[in-house]
Amino acid sequence: MSTSSDTEPVLRTTDRAPSLTRGTGLTLRAATLGRPDAPVLADVDLNIAPGEILTVVGPSGCGKSTLLRTLAGLLSPLAGQIGQDGQPLAGPSAERALVFQEDALLPWRTLRANVELPLAVRRVPRAQRRLQAEQWLARVGLADLAGQLPHRVSGGQRQRAQLARALAGAPRAVLMDEPFGALDAQTRSGMQDLLVEVLHGTGATVVFVTHDVDEALFLGDRVALLGNGRLTAVRDVPRPRDRTAHDDPARVALRREVLSSLGT
Repeated sequence: MSTSSDTEPVLRTTDRAPSLTRGTGLTLRAATLGRPDAPVLADVDLNIAPGEILTVVGPSGCGKSTLLRTLAGLLSPLAGQIGQDGQPLAGPSAERALVFQEDALLPWRTLRANVELPLAVRRVPRAQRRLQAEQWLARVGLADLAGQLPHRVSGGQRQRAQLARALAGAPRAVLMDEPFGALDAQTRSGMQDLLVEVLHGTGATVVFVTHDVDEALFLGDRVALLGNGRLTAVRDVPRPRDRTAHDDPARVALRREVLSSLGT
């Protein structure tokens, strides 16, 4: 049961906000993705620029999560090439962090201790990793809950802690698999705003998988459309970000195209 409400202020910035290293470029060339007995995407050509937020949309089973896991190095391409900054991408790396729909926090560790995990793996000295974890928790609005166990806070707060944990390790790319899908509409909107705010100026590259068209168009600098076993289109998203710009002709046309790609 939650002891705190997600109606609290979402973001509390600090004077010494932590930062990431520069973003990384990711590429796929004529790539076929999936498992040997079940390929799901073929002939994928895609350039993901350092520092951009690319959202990925498509119907269920079209290969969105497979694309993400391949970029993470958890799956090898069946054909073609996958690269990072012009070099072959081979296996998982701390430079590419994964964030899932389930928060995956360790239930016996406090939020602070969970956020410290990637720093402990890198053998950051204890005092330094505690400081960095507290800075990230403050940045996502959880400074007052650092000592709580995950089951004592709400779902939205656990997702904020998962975001802080992913970013604490200073990845150059953050790969997000429908991380806000289980949240209610109000909490989800707050998490979207938080993600944009926290990533602003960090330089991290983000690939964000979602079923939600409006989420894709709010977050993405570009949106990639998957369907029928292919990458069917990559479109620039009109800017600036504005949830109220429902009548903007370019946004309306893009939204219609994305919905059409989903068969709705």
